Amino acid sequence: MRVWKVAEAPAGFNARFAAVWRRYAYRVTDNPGGVDPLLRGHVLWHDWPLDVDAMNRAAEKLVGEHDFAAYCKRREGATTIRTLQQLSWERGADGVITATVRADAFCHNMVRSLVGAMLFVGDGHRDADWPGKVLAAGVRDSSVHVVRPHGLTLEEVGYPADALLAARARQARNMRSLPGGGCC
Repeated sequence: MRVWKVAEAPAGFNARFAAVWRRYAYRVTDNPGGVDPLLRGHVLWHDWPLDVDAMNRAAEKLVGEHDFAAYCKRREGATTIRTLQQLSWERGADGVITATVRADAFCHNMVRSLVGAMLFVGDGHRDADWPGKVLAAGVRDSSVHVVRPHGLTLEEVGYPADALLAARARQARNMRSLPGGGCC
């Protein structure tokens, strides 16, 4: 971590609850030779060729507000309803494939579970509809693997204007429910 600036936080600031979105990157490579040794602490090696287009098709079905219970480790009293704003994959010139995952909040293991599901689609073990079916089932699926953490990086957190911080923190602490009364 690198600190660029230190200042007193505005009244009502709470790093966790005042955030309106968080953006993670998850990096993986399918290079037959494995991960570049200089990147091994930050990039997961997947030993099957990955179809990035198939992964993006599968990801589109998960964007939006949903109950992500199938992709989260349950915690007593916590909701699994989240708004996934972006889940997209891009292969860089170096062969590293980066998932960009942005949501209003994440539940425990959510990003790593989503990535695990997308890798099964990308390597052809599952079709592009499978992650959406898992989501719709609404229960933790043992066939969704939680990938290792070393490919995951928190890149950015968005906050509202200073005057709205306290209200956002109060709102974020409220239990969410889906339209129609469904909750957790």
